[in-house]
Amino acid sequence: MFTEKEIWTALEVVKDPEIPTLSMVDMGIITKVEVRGESNVYVEMTPTFTGCPALKMMENMVAERLKEIGIETIEVKTTFDTPWNSNKLTERGLLCLKKHGLAPPPKHEGEITMELLEHCICPHCGSINTEMKTPFGPTLCRSMHYCHDCLQAFEQFKPVV
Repeated sequence: MFTEKEIWTALEVVKDPEIPTLSMVDMGIITKVEVRGESNVYVEMTPTFTGCPALKMMENMVAERLKEIGIETIEVKTTFDTPWNSNKLTERGLLCLKKHGLAPPPKHEGEITMELLEHCICPHCGSINTEMKTPFGPTLCRSMHYCHDCLQAFEQFKPVV
């Protein structure tokens, strides 16, 4: 029989399909794990955005990983009961975003201000001499920025309440 901790550990290798250096656990997408029997596991997920086109793919990735370790009965449910927010990213997740070349979102107190959005730390050189060029990036969860010190354009994973 598997423990809840063993299931969480097994799921740490399931990568976010959009940011493959980051696991769904570190992203805060996997929100609940229940061991319901000797080979029966329930997993709940809350995606970053309701319109995420990869929802079914992520559910299947979680189920496949659990099958790999020998779980026979698997239920993966996507729920929006408690909305995802960027504070759910783990410390390791924030480092993985930076490794991927994305500026991590700043922690927030439940309010997103323009000041919070406009200036972020450059993931390339660590400078704060940056500016937001547009709040619209290649995906809904990213904005475009420019660093005046290393002269690199970069994306920031937006803070989300």
